[in-house]
Amino acid sequence: MSGDMQETGAMPIRVESFFHKPTFTLTHLLIDEDSNSVAVVDPVLDYCASGARTSTEFIDGIIKEIEAQSLQVIWILETHVHADHLTGAQYLKQTLGGTIVIGSHVPIVQETFAQIYNEGPAFACDGSQFDRLVAEGEELELGNATISVMETPGHTPACVSYVCQSAVFVGDTLFAPDYGSARCDFPGGDAKTLYGSIAKLFALPGDTKLYLCHDYMPGGRDLMTHATVTEQKGANIHVGDGTTCAEFVAMRSERDKDLSTPELMLPAVQINMRAGHFPEAAENGTRYLKLPLNTF
Repeated sequence: MSGDMQETGAMPIRVESFFHKPTFTLTHLLIDEDSNSVAVVDPVLDYCASGARTSTEFIDGIIKEIEAQSLQVIWILETHVHADHLTGAQYLKQTLGGTIVIGSHVPIVQETFAQIYNEGPAFACDGSQFDRLVAEGEELELGNATISVMETPGHTPACVSYVCQSAVFVGDTLFAPDYGSARCDFPGGDAKTLYGSIAKLFALPGDTKLYLCHDYMPGGRDLMTHATVTEQKGANIHVGDGTTCAEFVAMRSERDKDLSTPELMLPAVQINMRAGHFPEAAENGTRYLKLPLNTF
């Protein structure tokens, strides 16, 4: 766990970050110090692929920390439908409460993957599995703090970033400066669109801290939970130092064609497009995930 205080002219907020090593994922707590209200960003559910078993060790550790600080969960914020880990949003909500939020374009993702998984008419492609869908400029109150929604598509059509004072939770839009940017070859992804989303982030004040959803620690360096706008603009290996849109699109197109499918994508998307709900149980009481053969 790492913690970071953000202070601006408004009441201070605090960010605590938790690293899920099996998937290199960061779950963040955005805490309003005045009210002890908390928003949980991108919670993770443990999943063992070899046995198709879920567990809650990681999210239970975060819940324990929330309870130890007597925090009240107000929001559970998903930056997008993740393809590399299962969301712990439903388990967290059932345990501590909170409203599950995702970008308003999530039906586009649901429609695409409902066809891939042959979900049939019983699966609603309207985002109704989530508690609230949000769009550009919408605001979420967190005690005395305000979280603003910034749409940042490109990795997926439904990606959003959450802005609170000088902290921004960017999902997969950007990685650490030495790792670059998100892939754009998933259904609905687009490198030119991602470049525009990154430009929106780069237009924020230079000392704004961009909190990462993943850190792969290249070369075995220490974990990075965030980088400033200035750091990203100057040093990001994919889009820093004045990289043009054409250069970025060419780089991403060349790079993405050689990337393999994420290890947990097929189970993860089925769960995550349901806001963390598992598929309905079959007649024998067992829940099943589908594996579309030779599709990716």
